[in-house]
Amino acid sequence: MGADVIEGRMTAEGTGEVTVFLIGMRVNRFRALRSWLPVFKAMPRMLRELSRDKESGLLGYQLLVGPPRVLYVVQYWDSHEKLLAYASAQDKEHRPAWAAFNRRAREGRGRVGIWHETYAVPAGAHEAIYCDMPAFGLGKATGVVPVGRRGDRAADRLSLKGA
Repeated sequence: MGADVIEGRMTAEGTGEVTVFLIGMRVNRFRALRSWLPVFKAMPRMLRELSRDKESGLLGYQLLVGPPRVLYVVQYWDSHEKLLAYASAQDKEHRPAWAAFNRRAREGRGRVGIWHETYAVPAGAHEAIYCDMPAFGLGKATGVVPVGRRGDRAADRLSLKGA
């Protein structure tokens, strides 16, 4: 096994409320570089900004590639309030990126698509398992513990009522 693989059955250490935010882009016209490249470049700036600010509420994230021409990020937040505060903050990277996207979207209709979904998950309403995996997903964001500490079955881990 690779050095970064955590051996055995593990689960996410975090048991409290979590907000899962999925955000992505789809390149609809690959040759329209001026339409989608700025969108592509904006997300790393925002993730760096959030990762540096320990009070931002961002617990962690995972970059993923989806269906053809789709790139997305799964983000884990400690509350939906902090996610919404970041999205509307005048002095953070998101607002200018959103304004720039809207300008380009009007000019280059249909060349790049964006999407997001937000899930506010109460404490005890999520569970995870990682078997012989490197740190991943919620476990990467909150740390992992052996499955036995939180229950051997998914049903046991889902019945928790808080941290």
